[in-house]
Amino acid sequence: MTSKTITNGILRAVSIIVGIVILLWFLYKIQSVIVYLVIAGIISLLGRPIVVFLKSRFKFPDTLAVVTTMLVFLIIIFGIISLFIPLIIEQGQNLSLLDIDTLQANIENLYKEGISHFGLNTNEVEQSIKDSKYMSKINFGIIPDFVNAIISGFGSFSIGLFSVLFISFFFLKDSKIMSSGLLTILPKKHDKRLRKSFVTIRDLLTRYFGGLLLQLTILFVIYTVILLIFGIENAVIIATLCALLNIIPYVGPIISAFVLVLLSMSSNLGQSFSDVILPKTLYVMFGFVIAQLVDNFFSQPLIFSKSVKSNPLEIFLIIIIAGLLFGIVGMIVAIPAYTALKVIAKEFLSEYRVVNKLTEGLDD
Repeated sequence: MTSKTITNGILRAVSIIVGIVILLWFLYKIQSVIVYLVIAGIISLLGRPIVVFLKSRFKFPDTLAVVTTMLVFLIIIFGIISLFIPLIIEQGQNLSLLDIDTLQANIENLYKEGISHFGLNTNEVEQSIKDSKYMSKINFGIIPDFVNAIISGFGSFSIGLFSVLFISFFFLKDSKIMSSGLLTILPKKHDKRLRKSFVTIRDLLTRYFGGLLLQLTILFVIYTVILLIFGIENAVIIATLCALLNIIPYVGPIISAFVLVLLSMSSNLGQSFSDVILPKTLYVMFGFVIAQLVDNFFSQPLIFSKSVKSNPLEIFLIIIIAGLLFGIVGMIVAIPAYTALKVIAKEFLSEYRVVNKLTEGLDD
């Protein structure tokens, strides 16, 4: 091996490393655009059945069907936003005038009532609170700052919303635009197999996101009914938030439970702990458990078995692994990403037994 060959090899390796670094840096800089593309892709998958229905049933032209579908999504988006904006503005106004010391005192009283209800020594608990000054260490002033940050974030949100809707329009109008773009950077000899894979992935993910939307709707209805029955304020908003948190596998329901407990107790702040706060909180949590049972034994199995054609144990392991590697974001995208990988593996690696075993349900 000559020195020239070694030098060329080193230069080639350095060039590859530099190219990878530049690519990663570029992807990091345009991460917001990537997020817009992903969200737009999800919206196009959800909207595709509507577009097909309008075109086949009512003979809508392509553009009119897409515009109508986008209007449906806009109505849904602004409907959800209209639930939260009045609450945020109202709470922002209230918190700007809020006596933080009074809020802190109310929470301390709620804590003491809870300790007393469960038979602990109130005097000792009060003395320990005074000695440790634990509650005084909590910075309740962060609450108005948090609300102000949310309000100020609506500017960037509006830009992102416009970008997503603009991209979604073209994805819906030409469902092959994304696959065609990917094909231009991949070897031409694999075009036919890649197109078949893209169609299968599109169909599976359309069913998955549609099923996920149905799952969230079922949870939303159950949460709303429960909260309305027990007179919890802002029941629809709380139900929407808790249902959306369920997008995060396994972790989302835990956060939802915490939110329900916190908001249920705070909505009755100042009333009797034994007669009002504790019973209502327990009833709400009982309803929450029922909702989770319905979700775990009905909604999720239906989605996994009918949409992505994967075994629940298989999905569980994939979500856990993705969570360990990439955190919350990994858990959210685990199922769609794994589904896409399964389809591609079946098309290009079908000679391996393990691939055949994992993808045997995709032909059903």
